[in-house]
Amino acid sequence: MQASIELFGEHYQVNFSIPIDISIPIGSKEKWVKAWYVNEPEFKPVEGEGFIGAVALGGSVNFRNITFNPHGHGTHTECVGHITKEIYSVNQKVKEFFFAAQVVSITPEKVNTDSVISLKQIQALNLKPQTKALVLRTLPNQQEKLSKNYSSQNPPYIDKEAMKFLVDFGIEHFLIDMPSVDKELDGGALASHHTFWNTNGKIRFNCTITELIFVPDFVLDGIYLLNLQFAPIENDASPSRPLLFELKK
Repeated sequence: MQASIELFGEHYQVNFSIPIDISIPIGSKEKWVKAWYVNEPEFKPVEGEGFIGAVALGGSVNFRNITFNPHGHGTHTECVGHITKEIYSVNQKVKEFFFAAQVVSITPEKVNTDSVISLKQIQALNLKPQTKALVLRTLPNQQEKLSKNYSSQNPPYIDKEAMKFLVDFGIEHFLIDMPSVDKELDGGALASHHTFWNTNGKIRFNCTITELIFVPDFVLDGIYLLNLQFAPIENDASPSRPLLFELKK
């Protein structure tokens, strides 16, 4: 299915039959990505009173309970409820799902023992005005991102001043291939989270952070149409499936 859309005062063609999925699934085996010291997700058939929810074990249907953590297992999208006393629901706060998005690639800078995405690097991106979503791919872009255990690895993060620049620029949806926009162990400061949602001022309730994505190498830096999909769960974060679509003039 193809459509014609207008962005930035220009007309583009979009083929909705060719999505680029940049999500990482939640799986029940060790090969899937995880973070924040969580155990593997559990997929267990329901049992009781002669019933078992597994066809392979003699049941009539597969009927499994799944235990997972949306922040620690696979791609997820979160709202400000992640860092506020009141647990706001991402399912209630986000009501639009298509955005003009810019894909960018950055090699984080070394700062002592940290790898940091700096203000200088963000300022050098030549961001497209009116872009509402930024998809950040860190380099190098190893395949191990799909299965890595990030716990105790001090992965790259974005400096709060760089995040402030993005907020001022008008970015409302930030997507990154790391488990957090903040340092793994920062004493609970979560400076980039708080900066992004402006928790000390007028909170940006409609804005989201999506973490643990994976942008394949064949996806070139540039402008895309983003469809930000997530499961309708009433929670501060939900498993998500962001899709990119190429734009052609």
